[in-house]
Amino acid sequence: MINKNSMGFDIDAVITWVDGNDEKHIEKLAQYVENKSSLQSKGFLTRFYQVNEIEFCIKSIQKYAPYVRNIYVVTDNQTPPFLINSNDFQNVIVVDHKTIFKGYENYLPVFNSNSIETMISRIPDLAEHFIYFNDDMLLINETKPSDFFSEKREPVLRGRWNNYESDQLKKILESIGLKKKRISKLGYKKAQENIAKILNFKKYLKVNHTPFPMRKSIINDFLDKNETILVNNIKHRFRDASYFMIQALAAHLEIQNKSYTLKNDFQLVHFGSSDKPLFWLKLKLNSIENNTNKLFLNIQSLDLYPQKKLDYILKWLKKHMS
Repeated sequence: MINKNSMGFDIDAVITWVDGNDEKHIEKLAQYVENKSSLQSKGFLTRFYQVNEIEFCIKSIQKYAPYVRNIYVVTDNQTPPFLINSNDFQNVIVVDHKTIFKGYENYLPVFNSNSIETMISRIPDLAEHFIYFNDDMLLINETKPSDFFSEKREPVLRGRWNNYESDQLKKILESIGLKKKRISKLGYKKAQENIAKILNFKKYLKVNHTPFPMRKSIINDFLDKNETILVNNIKHRFRDASYFMIQALAAHLEIQNKSYTLKNDFQLVHFGSSDKPLFWLKLKLNSIENNTNKLFLNIQSLDLYPQKKLDYILKWLKKHMS
């Protein structure tokens, strides 16, 4: 086991989570959804539904990152059931939205991850150095503190430089059928571009679906000095095209300060679609077995997987997180 103090400073983990199957949450959500038909849309609801990914996420941190001091789970008046009456998760602390939105409670409730993530650096007693996880991000091999922070205590950023998409060129290409039209611009890439433009970058560092190291003071200092930017990112209850990702903010601030290490290898195994055949899933998961360079697994929208595929994935996860 890795020495928990080998880097000489504390490292915490933060996970945002919602139990979209909870009836109270569904009732609260229904009060604020203007288009009630959205409540029957799988594409809308999958952002809230879960298949107990949070348990695998936490267990993976405990197993493959034992140097992590505390694991904070940010929720809206919910507690993952497996944490209740269990002594196996002594370093897991549940934090309510009201706690991190203190002083901004008038913007609650919110139902989008970008708003919630904007406030995670306000968690009481959070370590200066922390790693942010979505609940569908898992560790799959032993990690070291240096996988996330350098000896200078600076974050290791996994990303690649990208040019901004030209909206004008995009429209021209779409009009002549050279590019598939997108229904919405509320995408993962757009949320990264937005903050890079605010910070006057000519390009942006595109990050992927991996656990992301951040420094609390860097984020808090910027948001304290730019409250308008903070409020604009938390004021909408649902997703909005103007949003930015807190990971992208943290990354570009560190780049401005020249206080980072850039790593182009994401070390990630990513499942972005439930449409892949079962044999493909088996090959992909089996390929992880002897590949210690792959540190992270991201399976998006696990609730959309057909039962046979879901059963196989859950069995694999139980085996590797126990």
